[in-house]
Amino acid sequence: MHPSPLPPTGQLLLAGGGHTHALVLLRWLMGRSRPGGAAITLVNRHSTTLYSGMVPGLVAGLYDRESCSIDLRRLCGALGVTFIQAEICGIATEGRQLLLTGRPPLHWDWLSLDVGASTASVEAGAIGVKPLEPFLAWLNGTSPAGALPIRGGGAAALELALALRGRGRAVELLLRGDSLQLGSRAAARRGEALLREAGVAVRRRAPDAETARLACTGSRAPAWLAAAGLPCDPAGRVRTAASLQVLGQPRLFAAGDCGVLADAPRPPSGVWAVRAAPILATNLARCLTAADPAAADPAAVPLRHWRPQRRALQLLADGSRPQQPRALALWGGLTLGPSRWLWHWKDRIDRRFMARFLQPAAMAAGAPMACRGCAAKLAAGPLEAALAQSDQRRTAEDAAVVGELAGGELLLQTVDGFPALVDDPWLNGRLSTLHACSDIWACGGRVISAQAIVTLPEAGPRLQQEWLAQTLAGIQSVLEPLAAELLGGHTLEGRDGAGLAVSLSVNGTVAKTDHWPKGPLTPGHVLILTRPLGTGVLFAAAMAAAARADWLEQALSRMQQSQAALVPVLRDHGCRACTDITGFGLLGHLGEMLAATPATLTVHLEADAIPALPGALALLEQGHASSLAPANGRALTQLGRSIELVGTEYPGLRQLLIDPQTCGPLLAALPADTAPACLEQLVALGFSDARCIGKVVASARRLEE
Repeated sequence: MHPSPLPPTGQLLLAGGGHTHALVLLRWLMGRSRPGGAAITLVNRHSTTLYSGMVPGLVAGLYDRESCSIDLRRLCGALGVTFIQAEICGIATEGRQLLLTGRPPLHWDWLSLDVGASTASVEAGAIGVKPLEPFLAWLNGTSPAGALPIRGGGAAALELALALRGRGRAVELLLRGDSLQLGSRAAARRGEALLREAGVAVRRRAPDAETARLACTGSRAPAWLAAAGLPCDPAGRVRTAASLQVLGQPRLFAAGDCGVLADAPRPPSGVWAVRAAPILATNLARCLTAADPAAADPAAVPLRHWRPQRRALQLLADGSRPQQPRALALWGGLTLGPSRWLWHWKDRIDRRFMARFLQPAAMAAGAPMACRGCAAKLAAGPLEAALAQSDQRRTAEDAAVVGELAGGELLLQTVDGFPALVDDPWLNGRLSTLHACSDIWACGGRVISAQAIVTLPEAGPRLQQEWLAQTLAGIQSVLEPLAAELLGGHTLEGRDGAGLAVSLSVNGTVAKTDHWPKGPLTPGHVLILTRPLGTGVLFAAAMAAAARADWLEQALSRMQQSQAALVPVLRDHGCRACTDITGFGLLGHLGEMLAATPATLTVHLEADAIPALPGALALLEQGHASSLAPANGRALTQLGRSIELVGTEYPGLRQLLIDPQTCGPLLAALPADTAPACLEQLVALGFSDARCIGKVVASARRLEE
């Protein structure tokens, strides 16, 4: 969704974030065969992809997770490629659609597949090693006690068994045959010697009835590839020509573990995935150079052909002794090692490979950029001055009461919107709607309807149709569960490089007795914050390529939680004043609650109780901040006056208090005696970070002021 000199007319989808696609993006970023004329979108289930060559070292504890992870969101951002985090579940070739779980399909004009594979022949009760992310999550959550039987006899099973020994696990390797399958007898003997040295038990001809806990038994491509009618080999891998085009489907390409050259098949391996990248990058770029890539004739595009070497060098890690790791080298029938120098060689190759992906971070580190999301709102100072100048001063409420319905309910209305926080139009539509609806929820109301204004970047008609449809689907993903209606709205085309933006007018209702104003606060009440702070600094740091991928994933996961279910819980526990924390930060919005409160009262904030999103405090301590945060800093003058910080003040806290929030938490005032039960219910609803962060007390000093 980034602006380009010529508006795009076609859509290339990169399905999956495997090694090949990651390297294709890197080559384009470095200016090699960089395509033009089409919008490019990468879809992957995670925002990072693990480099397989370092996974055995990761399991053994030789590397940490971050050093083995390619940050796909950051890589896409540096290139101007849209990143969508979603689970792919199928392809409709006739309609040119990529099917996703839990959200609308994506249209494509050209499609490239690099969706990896999963472990084949996983017996009941066992965990497959592939995909890697669920396996690693399982491994990190299990107890190290007890034997860990592994089914498998190839190179991956050998590395895994040795790595688990380095992790301190008791391991047993269950072979279906008489020996390891490493390509030669010499290699098998050398591998089994490594297992003996490490204390790994080996059971030969272990029957399938012998229960294994882990399966490392080869791989199989996703079943939906064959279900889509694509030509596949017995392992489900898509057959391609030497150009990497799928046979019979010239607008589709496939590489990595899910693709195989029909005339020169090679086993799934990171080596072949890496070697395919230059060919795929060039061929995709050539397909997108036509004046209208959507209508380009694939037969008229001159493509490069890949002729892979017959064999590849394998460097297998022995992580059984983490203080002295070794490696074994296999080249056809030749076997070298194990030795320390081979490990140093392998480690240097792997680290050099990962270092290439640090370049996007260096390229993104430049002049500070204005933040998007709610951090793009006007600062409080000029806003208040303009309202006063135009005689528009009113009591600050989250949603205005615009009338009373026949049944006695109050009719509420609010409006909100901002430039897109993320490039994914569906997700941005969802986040924008959740953010706008929070004004209704902060009043104790329920959402009944909305209208939207959607601004789209300049592009061809088919692309604008797709982006608008995805945005509207994201809006509906919030409204439909609330039984609220999208009444209509308005569309605009952003000129002069303007990007995607969504604004909504939201209507709601609330019973008169259930309506929550922002104040006054009541002495003896406590303040409940429904989730952590820190979205402003996280997304500001992301623009500077400084935020870790897992921090952003965790933030987006919380931001996508609807807070509608919290309203009846807060009401049942005696809430009488509430607000949502958005662009002016916690102190700014708490100040609005205090403005409606008698001057005899003050708020004691428990410094060590205020929750922060993972990574937010670390980034604040490093000097990162939202572009709106300096203007929000004027709210710090309330500290020591109407607001007292009590307890231990941790580093970065004051900056966290003025950090602007998108899809921020609700801040509710409840009687102290009902707060524990309320928090218990909030946790049960999935808001495990909800906290009691302060209390309202009498203050003689504030009265004197």
